[in-house]
Order: sequence, then structure tokens, then C-alpha cells
Amino acid sequence: MTTEISKKLDFSSNESASLLYGHLNCNLQAIEKATGVTVKARGTSLTVTGLPHEVNVATTTLRQIYELIGTGYPIYPRDIIYGINILERAPRTNLKKIFLDKVFITAKQKIISPKSVNQKEYIEAIRNNDIVFGIGPAGTGKTYLAVAMAIAAYTNKRVDSIILTRPAVEAGEKLGFLPGDMAEKINPYLRPLHDALNEMLGREHSADLIEEGVIEIAPLAFMRGRTLNNAFIILDEAQNTTQAQMKMFLTRMGFNSQAVVTGDITQVDLPGSKASGLTVASKILKNIKGISFNYFTHADVVRHPLVQQIILAYEDKNLCPS
Repeated sequence: MTTEISKKLDFSSNESASLLYGHLNCNLQAIEKATGVTVKARGTSLTVTGLPHEVNVATTTLRQIYELIGTGYPIYPRDIIYGINILERAPRTNLKKIFLDKVFITAKQKIISPKSVNQKEYIEAIRNNDIVFGIGPAGTGKTYLAVAMAIAAYTNKRVDSIILTRPAVEAGEKLGFLPGDMAEKINPYLRPLHDALNEMLGREHSADLIEEGVIEIAPLAFMRGRTLNNAFIILDEAQNTTQAQMKMFLTRMGFNSQAVVTGDITQVDLPGSKASGLTVASKILKNIKGISFNYFTHADVVRHPLVQQIILAYEDKNLCPS
């Protein structure tokens, strides 16, 4: 039976220590819940008690979060959880190098930055490659970070337009039974892209850029026959493209353009036995210079904590379609 240990941490700044603890010690409670340790605060000192591994993870997280606070970074309980998840898997990681990589600051002054090692590598891949694939389960930030990078590229005048597209594939429901004309039937498939833009830019600014044609959101079929120059192009839900559609999309790129392709190969909704264009592309394009494939796991999920457990449960029972 492993014996519990205790470690004491002393902090020099009352203000930073208070921010580290959080309102009513909510950050310390997040540490306790995530690691199983007990944290007792007395002034600017903390005593962390528990099993050796958990104590080491908790104290390393607390020290690094304290350093982050010193840079002016706002800390919330969810940041504590992200930090624990990172250091649990990569103990030598410097959280500052991840959390302080500001991709974009939203209309409400929310800082968008990577929250895992894989997200950081994904961001770096987008900065350094013309075509990037982000493959992994729901909630890992694949599309959200891609949209943030697209807006940042436009804001910094690196591109003239942003094009967001998805294949309109029926996931068990039939389009014909939805009310309205074709545009209204297609709109629900594109809603997640609108939601991301509205959160980052504000509803009015987002609508203005769409009306001006700076941002275009359209089904994948609308991309056929076009050449897209000076654009940041995102293909979302790419697991639902056919091989022909994926080839068509990737060959739309013109001069000074960049493409990000995101998808989850465990959630293919293509009819019959059609092969996913995303799965095929990941096999035949992996050795081409300038194309980067980045993979995410349940550990990168940044939604509700239960999402991680749900993904793991399905993987363990082998219930996810290939």
C-alpha cells in the first residue's frame, strides 16, 4: 500500500496567490477533484497531501499556474483541469508555452489559445504548412481553433477572404422532410460554423463580413469549379466527403491560400460502403511536404468533462463505426 505524502508550496505575492486559489477556493477544489489530493491553504502557503504521483502532478500544476498568473493570464477552474491533463501525460511541459500562445482575442476579450500539447502542435502546423488535417473526436477544438486561425490571418491581412464549408450529408435524417427551400434545408449543417464566428467576432460584425463576401459559408458542393486565391479555407466534417469530393476540395487551392481539413473518422455518415475521403487522404497524402496530419484523442477534449468519458466508453466497447 502506497503511503501518502505532503508537499508545501510558498508563494511570494498575496494577490497572485489569491487568484491562484480562485473565488471561494474554487481552483483548489478543482485540483482536489481532478487528482484526489487534499489542498489546505494558509495565507500564501499551500499544503498538498495525497499519493506521491498525484501530489507531484498537483504541485507542478499549481506552480506553473502561479507563474501564468504573474504574466496577467486570467485563470479559471477549467484551466486548472487543462493543466493537469497536460502535465499528467507530459510532465516536462511548460504550460506558459501553450497557454500564452494567443491565437485570437474575441469580441468579448476572451483569449483563444491551445489547451493541450496536441492543440499547440496543431496551431504550429497551421502556421507552417499550406494544408493541415486535424483528425480526432468531437470536442477537441479542431474546427474552433481553425476558425480562430482563419480570423487571425484575415485580421493580419495575410488573406483576403475566409471560406468555411461542410459536406451536407444526411446523418440518419432526410433533408426532404425539413421545412423550407434548399438554402433553409442546408443551413442547419452550417450552423456550427456560424456559431464559432459569432462567438469570436460578435454577431453583428460576423454578419457584416458575410454580407460583404469576406466570409463565405457554403456546402462543399458549391466549391466545385472554383479556384480560391488569397483565402483561408476550412473543410469541416471531412469524414463525410467521398474520395472524389476530397480531391475536388484540395485542388481548389490557388495562390497564397491555405486549407485546414477537420473531421472524426469514427463518425462517418456516408451511405452504404462508400470510403471516407478523409480516411483515404490520410493514407495517400501523408508523405507530401507541406501537408501536415495532426491527430487528437479524448485527452484533448475541451468540452464538458463527461464528453471525455463518453468517448472512452464508446472506444472501449468498440461501438464507433470505422
